[in-house]
Amino acid sequence: MPRNRIALSLVVTLMCPLMFSAVGCQTTVGGQTLPSPTYLSDDVQYFPAGPEFKLSNQVQAMEEYKLEREKLRAGLDDDAQ
Repeated sequence: MPRNRIALSLVVTLMCPLMFSAVGCQTTVGGQTLPSPTYLSDDVQYFPAGPEFKLSNQVQAMEEYKLEREKLRAGLDDDAQ
């Protein structure tokens, strides 16, 4: 009986780390969410490419603002003459 108990404890001791390493789940260590061990073989979602320059809307708004300001100044200059 003690021999079977030793063999059983040896098998459990060796199989537990193997069983836990085979499970792919996220873990949290020190406040960081770490990926599962299978994240490299996971299917990747497709994200379409966006504009290369990320501030295109801001540049367009600034150009419109400058043009509007120049028109106002030109209108004031015409009235002064």
